[in-house]
Amino acid sequence: MRADLDKDPNAIAGMFDRVARRYDLTNDVLSLWCDRAWRRATRRALGAQPGMRILDLGAGTGTSAAGYYEDGADVVACDLSEGMIAEGRRRYPFLEFVQGDATDLPFEDNSFDASTISFALRNVQGTEKALRELLRVTKPGGHVVICEFSTPSTRVVRGPYNFYLGTVLPAISRMVSSNGRAYEYLAESILAWPNQAELADMMRGCGWENVGHRNLSAGIVALHRGFKPAN
Repeated sequence: MRADLDKDPNAIAGMFDRVARRYDLTNDVLSLWCDRAWRRATRRALGAQPGMRILDLGAGTGTSAAGYYEDGADVVACDLSEGMIAEGRRRYPFLEFVQGDATDLPFEDNSFDASTISFALRNVQGTEKALRELLRVTKPGGHVVICEFSTPSTRVVRGPYNFYLGTVLPAISRMVSSNGRAYEYLAESILAWPNQAELADMMRGCGWENVGHRNLSAGIVALHRGFKPAN
């Protein structure tokens, strides 16, 4: 089973349900273990501290949320996929997991000091709705950190990277994943995703202020950060 670029929520959830058990291992292999460095960079950018309440949206199995918990924050790991949540609860029983749709979050206004989403925003049917929901549930003056695949900054990187996504990644995923076809969609979704400037403009249009981004791995991944107006 795989999803398509129309990103039907049921198809997306079902696809991730089926890859949950080996999802993190597959990500390690397909990213050549770079995903660990990307998550560390996200963790530093988020700056979770004791006393902060953090929303990790699209949390998957809770890999990133566990790091924010280690930093002393009160973390809620939210994901659409029941399979991901079940695997996360098995691995990290100390975390709070909540099933929820990014476009209709099950939280009150101004519930979190900061919010974050890693490698999941591009899977949402309605990116702007998700950005507005993240804004709604974040406290005034709080911030969001988005870690997502993006557009390599140079042609030297872009050509080989696109070849990897279109040819090499699907072949490897068929060997290491329980659902190789799911990674065909993931490659397509990366290629179709807005570039750094376009996503930054989208964030501003949804109400986030002081938006900026930083490239990781020559723009293969980008970190975006924005702040909710204080008043």
